[in-house]
Amino acid sequence: MAEEEEELCPGRRAYSRYKSICSRPLCLLPRSSGLSSFLPPVLIAIMGFGDLKSNSGLTVLNDYLSERSYIEGYVPSQADVAVFEAIPSPPPTELCHALRWYNHIKSYQSQKSSLPGVKKPLGQYGPAGVADSTSKPAPASKDDDDDDDMDLFGSDEEEDTEAARLKEERLAEYAARKAKKPALIAKSSLLLDVKPWDDETDMAKLEECVRSIQMDGLVWGQSKLVPVGYGIKKLQIGCVVEDDKVGTDILEEQITAFEDFVQSMDVAAFNKI
Repeated sequence: MAEEEEELCPGRRAYSRYKSICSRPLCLLPRSSGLSSFLPPVLIAIMGFGDLKSNSGLTVLNDYLSERSYIEGYVPSQADVAVFEAIPSPPPTELCHALRWYNHIKSYQSQKSSLPGVKKPLGQYGPAGVADSTSKPAPASKDDDDDDDMDLFGSDEEEDTEAARLKEERLAEYAARKAKKPALIAKSSLLLDVKPWDDETDMAKLEECVRSIQMDGLVWGQSKLVPVGYGIKKLQIGCVVEDDKVGTDILEEQITAFEDFVQSMDVAAFNKI
């Protein structure tokens, strides 16, 4: 009798399969799972930045990065590489958050393949509710002898054009609303550990060298000497930087240039203001 009921109700098999994998995020269930009839459309999240090759898409990215250092997580990853490679040129200066992120990820170009994570399609990054519409490279043209102009089943070109126009209008409206808000200067508070070569290093001279570094967007703060061991002390010094003007790689390069005093520099703490 149970077998007859199962044959009469084939949906039970799909429902049982749904229960067995219900712990998986609904938006990640494959189409082949056979569960599309059980999933309400509202549960499938739409993500993206719009068209990253247009100013409206870059504005969405800029707003997204106003509260984040990276596309995903707290360290550079393949998510940053995927979005970076979709942007043909640096964002304009008025989009300070996007420009700061762009310049930072650009410094990782020589090691981008070793960054953690798995590169995913652009439609799986960004804020919810804004679909990805970044234009893809045009496919290679075929020989003129091919019958490419034949369309046996009709064309949706007009519908696609109208949908693209509506998306562009909505993104432009979104960008206009955001443009009315005053631009904030993104800043970060850093705590640096500067280590000497040995216990005979003149720490007063070492600190003097560090503080001699002056650049636009950098303000030095308080400092102290912290014991490391065997009579050696390191200089722990704070500073505030403007993210789009001063990066940690620039600070490290200039501080370690005082090679007679400095062995190495590490970022002990990093907080956005």
